[in-house]
Amino acid sequence: MSETFYGSDFDALTAFDPDIAEVLLGELGRLRGGLQLIASENFSSPEVLTALGSTLSNKYAEGYPGRRYYGGCAEVDKAENLAIERCTALFGAEHANVQPLSGASANLAVYGAFLKPGETILAMSLPHGGHLTHGTKVSFSGKWFNAVHYGVHAETEDIDYDQVASLAREHRPKVILAGGSAIPRLIDFEFFRALADEIGAIFWVDAAHFIGLVAGKAIPSPVPYADVVSFTTHKVLRGPRSGAIVCTAEHAAAIDKAVFPMMQGGPQMHSIAAKAVNFKECATPAYAAYAAQVVANARALAGSLGELGIRPTTGGTDTHLSLHDLQGVGVTGKDAEARCDAAGITLNKNAIPYDPAPPSVASGIRVGTACVTTQGMGEAEMRTVGRLIHEAVTTGDADPEHEVSRRIRAEVTDLVGRFPAYPR
Repeated sequence: MSETFYGSDFDALTAFDPDIAEVLLGELGRLRGGLQLIASENFSSPEVLTALGSTLSNKYAEGYPGRRYYGGCAEVDKAENLAIERCTALFGAEHANVQPLSGASANLAVYGAFLKPGETILAMSLPHGGHLTHGTKVSFSGKWFNAVHYGVHAETEDIDYDQVASLAREHRPKVILAGGSAIPRLIDFEFFRALADEIGAIFWVDAAHFIGLVAGKAIPSPVPYADVVSFTTHKVLRGPRSGAIVCTAEHAAAIDKAVFPMMQGGPQMHSIAAKAVNFKECATPAYAAYAAQVVANARALAGSLGELGIRPTTGGTDTHLSLHDLQGVGVTGKDAEARCDAAGITLNKNAIPYDPAPPSVASGIRVGTACVTTQGMGEAEMRTVGRLIHEAVTTGDADPEHEVSRRIRAEVTDLVGRFPAYPR
Protein backbone atom coordinates (compact mmCIF):
# COMPACT_ATOMS: atom_id res chain seq x y z
CA MET A 1 0.00 0.00 0.00
CA SER A 2 1.51 3.33 -1.04
CA GLU A 3 2.42 6.06 1.44
CA THR A 4 0.16 8.49 -0.40
CA PHE A 5 -2.83 6.44 0.78
CA TYR A 6 -2.30 7.92 4.25
CA GLY A 7 -2.29 11.56 3.12
CA SER A 8 -4.86 13.98 1.77
CA ASP A 9 -4.21 12.72 -1.73
CA PHE A 10 -7.30 12.77 -3.91
CA ASP A 11 -5.52 10.89 -6.69
CA ALA A 12 -4.82 8.08 -4.25
CA LEU A 13 -8.46 7.99 -3.18
CA THR A 14 -9.57 7.96 -6.80
CA ALA A 15 -7.32 4.99 -7.52
CA PHE A 16 -8.42 3.07 -4.43
CA ASP A 17 -12.14 3.93 -4.37
CA PRO A 18 -13.34 5.62 -7.56
CA ASP A 19 -16.97 5.27 -6.47
CA ILE A 20 -16.55 7.49 -3.42
CA ALA A 21 -14.23 9.83 -5.32
CA GLU A 22 -17.01 10.29 -7.84
CA VAL A 23 -19.45 11.15 -5.04
CA LEU A 24 -17.08 13.79 -3.64
CA LEU A 25 -16.63 15.37 -7.03
CA GLY A 26 -20.36 15.15 -7.67
CA GLU A 27 -21.17 17.03 -4.49
CA LEU A 28 -18.60 19.72 -5.29
CA GLY A 29 -20.19 20.03 -8.71
CA ARG A 30 -23.63 20.33 -7.13
CA LEU A 31 -22.46 23.12 -4.83
CA ARG A 32 -20.83 24.97 -7.70
CA GLY A 33 -23.68 24.41 -10.12
CA GLY A 34 -26.69 25.71 -8.20
CA LEU A 35 -27.99 28.19 -5.64
CA GLN A 36 -27.74 26.84 -2.09
CA LEU A 37 -30.42 28.50 0.02
CA ILE A 38 -30.89 25.98 2.84
CA ALA A 39 -30.88 28.18 5.96
CA SER A 40 -29.01 25.59 8.05
CA GLU A 41 -26.09 25.16 5.62
CA ASN A 42 -22.91 27.01 4.74
CA PHE A 43 -19.54 26.46 3.05
CA SER A 44 -16.73 25.74 5.52
CA SER A 45 -13.39 27.24 4.54
CA PRO A 46 -10.59 25.09 3.06
CA GLU A 47 -8.69 25.69 6.31
CA VAL A 48 -11.54 24.21 8.38
CA LEU A 49 -11.81 21.26 6.00
CA THR A 50 -8.05 20.69 6.26
CA ALA A 51 -8.31 20.33 10.04
CA LEU A 52 -11.28 17.99 9.60
CA GLY A 53 -9.27 15.76 7.30
CA SER A 54 -6.27 15.54 9.62
CA THR A 55 -4.67 12.75 11.65
CA LEU A 56 -6.37 14.10 14.77
CA SER A 57 -9.28 11.95 13.63
CA ASN A 58 -7.28 8.92 14.82
CA LYS A 59 -6.96 9.98 18.47
CA TYR A 60 -9.14 8.65 21.24
CA ALA A 61 -9.33 11.28 23.97
CA GLU A 62 -12.09 10.56 26.47
CA GLY A 63 -12.13 13.19 29.19
CA TYR A 64 -10.93 16.78 29.10
CA PRO A 65 -7.53 18.45 28.55
CA GLY A 66 -5.16 17.37 31.30
CA ARG A 67 -7.70 14.79 32.52
CA ARG A 68 -7.84 12.16 29.78
CA TYR A 69 -8.47 8.44 30.12
CA TYR A 70 -5.96 7.68 27.36
CA GLY A 71 -2.28 8.45 26.91
CA GLY A 72 -0.79 10.34 24.00
CA CYS A 73 -3.16 13.31 24.23
CA ALA A 74 -0.62 16.15 24.48
CA GLU A 75 -1.28 17.46 20.97
CA VAL A 76 -5.06 17.11 21.01
CA ASP A 77 -5.12 18.82 24.41
CA LYS A 78 -3.56 21.85 22.73
CA ALA A 79 -6.24 21.82 20.05
CA GLU A 80 -9.10 21.60 22.56
CA ASN A 81 -7.64 24.29 24.80
CA LEU A 82 -7.34 26.60 21.81
CA ALA A 83 -10.93 25.89 20.81
CA ILE A 84 -12.17 26.61 24.35
CA GLU A 85 -10.15 29.81 24.69
CA ARG A 86 -11.26 31.10 21.30
CA CYS A 87 -14.90 30.18 21.89
CA THR A 88 -15.16 31.92 25.26
CA ALA A 89 -13.40 35.00 23.88
CA LEU A 90 -15.57 35.13 20.77
CA PHE A 91 -18.85 35.03 22.71
CA GLY A 92 -17.76 36.68 25.96
CA ALA A 93 -18.71 33.52 27.83
CA GLU A 94 -17.45 32.28 31.19
CA HIS A 95 -17.19 28.65 30.11
CA ALA A 96 -17.30 26.63 26.89
CA ASN A 97 -17.59 22.94 26.10
CA VAL A 98 -16.53 22.19 22.51
CA GLN A 99 -17.03 18.42 22.58
CA PRO A 100 -20.69 18.01 21.47
CA LEU A 101 -20.87 16.11 18.19
CA SER A 102 -23.88 18.05 16.88
CA GLY A 103 -26.57 20.51 17.87
CA ALA A 104 -28.82 17.67 18.99
CA SER A 105 -25.96 16.24 21.08
CA ALA A 106 -25.41 19.64 22.68
CA ASN A 107 -29.12 19.89 23.48
CA LEU A 108 -29.14 16.38 24.92
CA ALA A 109 -26.36 17.42 27.28
CA VAL A 110 -28.27 20.52 28.41
CA TYR A 111 -31.27 18.34 29.26
CA GLY A 112 -28.94 16.02 31.16
CA ALA A 113 -27.39 18.87 33.11
CA PHE A 114 -30.62 20.47 34.33
CA LEU A 115 -33.56 18.08 34.05
CA LYS A 116 -34.64 14.69 35.33
CA PRO A 117 -37.02 12.53 33.28
CA GLY A 118 -40.57 13.79 33.64
CA GLU A 119 -39.67 17.35 34.60
CA THR A 120 -41.10 20.27 32.66
CA ILE A 121 -39.58 22.45 29.96
CA LEU A 122 -41.23 25.41 28.23
CA ALA A 123 -40.17 25.78 24.59
CA MET A 124 -41.36 26.99 21.21
CA SER A 125 -43.56 24.57 19.28
CA LEU A 126 -42.11 22.98 16.16
CA PRO A 127 -44.99 24.05 13.85
CA HIS A 128 -44.41 27.67 14.88
CA GLY A 129 -40.64 27.65 14.36
CA GLY A 130 -39.15 25.58 17.17
CA HIS A 131 -36.94 22.51 16.77
CA LEU A 132 -37.37 18.75 16.89
CA THR A 133 -35.29 18.51 20.09
CA HIS A 134 -37.46 21.07 21.90
CA GLY A 135 -39.98 18.56 23.18
CA THR A 136 -41.66 17.08 20.12
CA LYS A 137 -43.17 13.68 20.79
CA VAL A 138 -41.03 11.84 18.22
CA SER A 139 -37.80 13.13 19.83
CA PHE A 140 -36.08 11.96 23.01
CA SER A 141 -36.96 15.38 24.40
CA GLY A 142 -40.68 14.77 24.11
CA LYS A 143 -40.48 11.15 25.23
CA TRP A 144 -38.42 11.80 28.36
CA PHE A 145 -39.59 15.24 29.48
CA ASN A 146 -42.87 17.09 29.95
CA ALA A 147 -42.80 19.72 27.23
CA VAL A 148 -45.14 22.71 27.29
CA HIS A 149 -45.09 24.73 24.08
CA TYR A 150 -45.67 28.38 23.23
CA GLY A 151 -46.17 29.73 19.72
CA VAL A 152 -46.47 32.91 17.71
CA HIS A 153 -49.20 35.54 17.71
CA ALA A 154 -51.73 34.97 14.94
CA GLU A 155 -51.48 38.56 13.69
CA THR A 156 -47.79 39.41 14.07
CA GLU A 157 -46.50 35.84 13.51
CA ASP A 158 -43.78 36.71 16.03
CA ILE A 159 -43.34 35.05 19.43
CA ASP A 160 -46.42 35.53 21.61
CA TYR A 161 -44.66 36.82 24.73
CA ASP A 162 -47.93 37.11 26.67
CA GLN A 163 -48.53 33.40 26.07
CA VAL A 164 -44.96 32.59 27.12
CA ALA A 165 -45.44 34.42 30.43
CA SER A 166 -48.84 32.87 31.07
CA LEU A 167 -47.63 29.32 30.43
CA ALA A 168 -44.50 29.84 32.54
CA ARG A 169 -46.52 31.02 35.52
CA GLU A 170 -49.04 28.22 35.13
CA HIS A 171 -46.65 25.29 34.63
CA ARG A 172 -43.53 26.51 36.52
CA PRO A 173 -41.06 24.76 34.18
CA LYS A 174 -37.60 23.80 35.37
CA VAL A 175 -36.16 25.21 32.13
CA ILE A 176 -37.37 27.90 29.73
CA LEU A 177 -35.99 27.52 26.21
CA ALA A 178 -35.79 30.16 23.48
CA GLY A 179 -34.69 29.57 19.91
CA GLY A 180 -35.67 27.39 16.98
CA SER A 181 -35.22 26.58 13.32
CA ALA A 182 -37.55 29.03 11.55
CA ILE A 183 -37.60 32.26 13.54
CA PRO A 184 -36.95 35.28 11.28
CA ARG A 185 -37.11 37.93 14.00
CA LEU A 186 -34.89 38.82 16.94
CA ILE A 187 -35.71 37.19 20.26
CA ASP A 188 -36.22 39.33 23.38
CA PHE A 189 -33.64 37.65 25.61
CA GLU A 190 -34.10 40.23 28.38
CA PHE A 191 -37.79 39.27 28.64
CA PHE A 192 -36.96 35.57 28.93
CA ARG A 193 -34.27 36.27 31.56
CA ALA A 194 -36.67 38.25 33.73
CA LEU A 195 -39.36 35.57 33.40
CA ALA A 196 -36.93 32.79 34.29
CA ASP A 197 -35.83 34.74 37.37
CA GLU A 198 -39.44 35.31 38.38
CA ILE A 199 -40.29 31.59 38.49
CA GLY A 200 -36.84 30.27 39.42
CA ALA A 201 -36.13 28.53 36.09
CA ILE A 202 -32.99 27.95 34.07
CA PHE A 203 -32.94 30.11 30.93
CA TRP A 204 -31.55 28.19 27.94
CA VAL A 205 -31.08 29.54 24.41
CA ASP A 206 -30.67 27.19 21.46
CA ALA A 207 -28.79 29.58 19.17
CA ALA A 208 -27.91 27.02 16.49
CA HIS A 209 -29.37 29.05 13.65
CA PHE A 210 -28.22 32.53 14.52
CA ILE A 211 -25.02 32.10 16.57
CA GLY A 212 -22.91 33.07 13.57
CA LEU A 213 -24.66 36.42 13.43
CA VAL A 214 -23.89 36.83 17.14
CA ALA A 215 -20.23 35.99 16.50
CA GLY A 216 -20.12 38.69 13.81
CA LYS A 217 -21.95 41.17 16.06
CA ALA A 218 -24.71 41.53 13.48
CA ILE A 219 -27.45 40.82 16.06
CA PRO A 220 -27.62 40.96 19.89
CA SER A 221 -26.07 38.13 21.89
CA PRO A 222 -28.00 35.82 24.24
CA VAL A 223 -24.87 35.08 26.28
CA PRO A 224 -25.25 37.96 28.80
CA TYR A 225 -28.79 36.81 29.59
CA ALA A 226 -28.84 33.01 29.37
CA ASP A 227 -27.63 30.44 31.86
CA VAL A 228 -26.63 28.23 28.94
CA VAL A 229 -26.44 28.61 25.16
CA SER A 230 -26.19 25.59 22.85
CA PHE A 231 -25.40 25.84 19.16
CA THR A 232 -24.20 24.15 16.03
CA THR A 233 -21.02 25.28 14.31
CA HIS A 234 -21.96 24.61 10.69
CA LYS A 235 -24.67 27.16 9.89
CA VAL A 236 -23.95 30.89 9.61
CA LEU A 237 -20.93 30.30 11.85
CA ARG A 238 -19.39 28.46 8.86
CA GLY A 239 -17.46 25.84 10.79
CA PRO A 240 -17.46 22.03 10.77
CA ARG A 241 -20.65 20.01 11.17
CA SER A 242 -20.66 19.86 14.96
CA GLY A 243 -21.87 21.56 18.13
CA ALA A 244 -20.80 23.46 21.25
CA ILE A 245 -22.14 24.89 24.50
CA VAL A 246 -21.32 28.06 26.43
CA CYS A 247 -22.60 28.75 29.93
CA THR A 248 -22.02 30.67 33.13
CA ALA A 249 -19.28 29.51 35.48
CA GLU A 250 -21.97 28.40 37.94
CA HIS A 251 -23.11 25.67 35.54
CA ALA A 252 -19.74 24.69 34.04
CA ALA A 253 -19.30 21.48 36.04
CA ALA A 254 -22.85 20.30 35.36
CA ILE A 255 -22.52 20.92 31.60
CA ASP A 256 -19.12 19.20 31.37
CA LYS A 257 -20.36 16.13 33.25
CA ALA A 258 -23.47 15.98 31.08
CA VAL A 259 -21.42 16.04 27.86
CA PHE A 260 -18.91 13.48 29.20
CA PRO A 261 -19.41 10.93 30.60
CA MET A 262 -23.22 11.20 30.67
CA MET A 263 -24.05 11.65 26.98
CA GLN A 264 -20.89 11.05 24.95
CA GLY A 265 -17.71 9.02 24.94
CA GLY A 266 -14.57 10.08 23.12
CA PRO A 267 -14.76 13.46 21.37
CA GLN A 268 -13.90 13.95 17.70
CA MET A 269 -10.57 15.73 17.99
CA HIS A 270 -10.31 16.55 14.29
CA SER A 271 -13.66 18.33 14.55
CA ILE A 272 -12.57 20.19 17.68
CA ALA A 273 -9.45 21.38 15.85
CA ALA A 274 -11.67 22.53 12.99
CA LYS A 275 -13.83 24.43 15.48
CA ALA A 276 -10.71 26.16 16.79
CA VAL A 277 -9.88 27.27 13.24
CA ASN A 278 -13.46 28.44 12.73
CA PHE A 279 -13.57 30.46 15.96
CA LYS A 280 -10.36 32.21 14.89
CA GLU A 281 -11.95 33.03 11.52
CA CYS A 282 -15.04 34.42 13.23
CA ALA A 283 -12.98 36.85 15.32
CA THR A 284 -11.81 38.74 12.23
CA PRO A 285 -13.19 42.00 10.77
CA ALA A 286 -13.80 40.12 7.51
CA TYR A 287 -16.20 37.77 9.25
CA ALA A 288 -18.05 40.65 10.92
CA ALA A 289 -18.55 42.20 7.49
CA TYR A 290 -19.77 38.83 6.24
CA ALA A 291 -22.33 38.46 9.04
CA ALA A 292 -23.73 41.94 8.38
CA GLN A 293 -24.01 41.11 4.67
CA VAL A 294 -25.85 37.87 5.44
CA VAL A 295 -28.57 39.89 7.18
CA ALA A 296 -28.68 42.53 4.45
CA ASN A 297 -29.00 39.80 1.84
CA ALA A 298 -31.75 38.02 3.77
CA ARG A 299 -33.74 41.23 3.96
CA ALA A 300 -33.24 41.89 0.26
CA LEU A 301 -34.29 38.37 -0.70
CA ALA A 302 -37.34 38.44 1.58
CA GLY A 303 -38.32 41.82 0.16
CA SER A 304 -37.91 40.64 -3.42
CA LEU A 305 -40.08 37.57 -2.87
CA GLY A 306 -42.67 39.62 -1.01
CA GLU A 307 -42.96 42.15 -3.82
CA LEU A 308 -43.60 39.28 -6.22
CA GLY A 309 -46.42 37.86 -4.10
CA ILE A 310 -44.62 35.22 -2.01
CA ARG A 311 -45.32 36.75 1.38
CA PRO A 312 -42.68 36.68 4.12
CA THR A 313 -44.13 35.73 7.49
CA THR A 314 -43.72 38.47 10.13
CA GLY A 315 -43.36 40.87 7.20
CA GLY A 316 -39.64 40.26 6.76
CA THR A 317 -36.54 39.20 8.69
CA ASP A 318 -33.85 40.40 11.10
CA THR A 319 -31.64 37.37 10.61
CA HIS A 320 -30.22 35.06 7.95
CA LEU A 321 -33.50 33.41 7.01
CA SER A 322 -37.02 34.20 5.94
CA LEU A 323 -40.12 32.04 5.94
CA HIS A 324 -42.58 32.51 3.09
CA ASP A 325 -46.29 31.76 2.74
CA LEU A 326 -47.15 30.24 -0.64
CA GLN A 327 -50.92 30.21 -0.21
CA GLY A 328 -51.22 33.46 -2.13
CA VAL A 329 -49.72 31.87 -5.25
CA GLY A 330 -51.57 28.58 -4.87
CA VAL A 331 -48.52 26.30 -4.65
CA THR A 332 -47.59 23.89 -1.83
CA GLY A 333 -44.19 23.90 -0.19
CA LYS A 334 -43.58 20.39 -1.48
CA ASP A 335 -44.22 21.41 -5.08
CA ALA A 336 -42.23 24.63 -4.71
CA GLU A 337 -39.20 22.72 -3.41
CA ALA A 338 -39.37 20.25 -6.30
CA ARG A 339 -39.77 22.97 -8.93
CA CYS A 340 -36.87 24.98 -7.53
CA ASP A 341 -34.69 21.89 -7.36
CA ALA A 342 -35.33 21.19 -11.04
CA ALA A 343 -34.22 24.75 -11.79
CA GLY A 344 -30.97 24.48 -9.82
CA ILE A 345 -32.23 26.23 -6.69
CA THR A 346 -31.95 24.30 -3.42
CA LEU A 347 -34.31 25.36 -0.62
CA ASN A 348 -36.76 23.54 1.64
CA LYS A 349 -40.49 23.32 2.16
CA ASN A 350 -41.44 24.49 5.62
CA ALA A 351 -44.55 24.76 7.75
CA ILE A 352 -45.79 28.28 8.38
CA PRO A 353 -47.57 29.34 11.58
CA TYR A 354 -51.09 27.91 11.72
CA ASP A 355 -50.38 25.92 8.57
CA PRO A 356 -53.46 24.11 7.20
CA ALA A 357 -51.27 21.59 5.35
CA PRO A 358 -49.40 18.63 6.91
CA PRO A 359 -45.62 19.05 7.46
CA SER A 360 -44.83 16.66 4.61
CA VAL A 361 -46.57 19.03 2.21
CA ALA A 362 -46.41 22.42 4.02
CA SER A 363 -47.66 25.79 2.83
CA GLY A 364 -44.31 27.57 2.93
CA ILE A 365 -40.67 27.64 2.00
CA ARG A 366 -37.67 28.66 4.08
CA VAL A 367 -34.72 30.45 2.46
CA GLY A 368 -31.35 31.41 3.93
CA THR A 369 -28.49 33.54 2.66
CA ALA A 370 -25.41 32.12 4.40
CA CYS A 371 -24.07 30.16 1.43
CA VAL A 372 -24.68 32.75 -1.28
CA THR A 373 -23.11 35.43 0.92
CA THR A 374 -20.05 33.24 1.40
CA GLN A 375 -19.86 33.15 -2.40
CA GLY A 376 -19.74 36.95 -2.47
CA MET A 377 -23.26 37.81 -3.62
CA GLY A 378 -24.96 41.01 -2.44
CA GLU A 379 -28.39 42.64 -2.39
CA ALA A 380 -28.53 43.09 -6.17
CA GLU A 381 -28.00 39.37 -6.70
CA MET A 382 -30.62 38.60 -4.03
CA ARG A 383 -33.23 40.50 -6.01
CA THR A 384 -32.32 38.35 -9.01
CA VAL A 385 -32.54 35.22 -6.88
CA GLY A 386 -35.97 36.29 -5.67
CA ARG A 387 -37.18 36.63 -9.23
CA LEU A 388 -35.78 33.23 -10.18
CA ILE A 389 -37.45 31.55 -7.20
CA HIS A 390 -40.76 33.20 -8.05
CA GLU A 391 -40.57 32.08 -11.66
CA ALA A 392 -39.66 28.53 -10.70
CA VAL A 393 -42.42 28.29 -8.08
CA THR A 394 -45.22 29.86 -10.13
CA THR A 395 -44.42 28.75 -13.70
CA GLY A 396 -41.88 25.94 -13.35
CA ASP A 397 -42.11 22.18 -13.17
CA ALA A 398 -40.51 19.36 -11.19
CA ASP A 399 -39.12 18.00 -14.47
CA PRO A 400 -35.55 19.29 -15.02
CA GLU A 401 -36.15 19.09 -18.77
CA HIS A 402 -39.20 21.32 -18.67
CA GLU A 403 -38.71 24.50 -20.71
CA VAL A 404 -39.03 26.81 -17.71
CA SER A 405 -36.73 24.67 -15.57
CA ARG A 406 -34.05 24.72 -18.24
CA ARG A 407 -34.33 28.47 -18.79
CA ILE A 408 -34.09 29.31 -15.08
CA ARG A 409 -31.27 26.81 -14.60
CA ALA A 410 -29.31 28.56 -17.35
CA GLU A 411 -29.65 31.87 -15.46
CA VAL A 412 -28.65 30.15 -12.22
CA THR A 413 -25.59 28.67 -13.92
CA ASP A 414 -24.56 32.11 -15.14
CA LEU A 415 -25.02 33.65 -11.69
CA VAL A 416 -23.08 31.03 -9.73
CA GLY A 417 -20.41 31.05 -12.43
CA ARG A 418 -19.74 34.69 -11.51
CA PHE A 419 -19.71 33.82 -7.79
CA PRO A 420 -18.31 30.26 -7.66
CA ALA A 421 -18.34 28.10 -4.56
CA TYR A 422 -14.83 26.95 -3.60
CA PRO A 423 -13.07 28.86 -6.40
CA ARG A 424 -9.72 27.51 -5.20
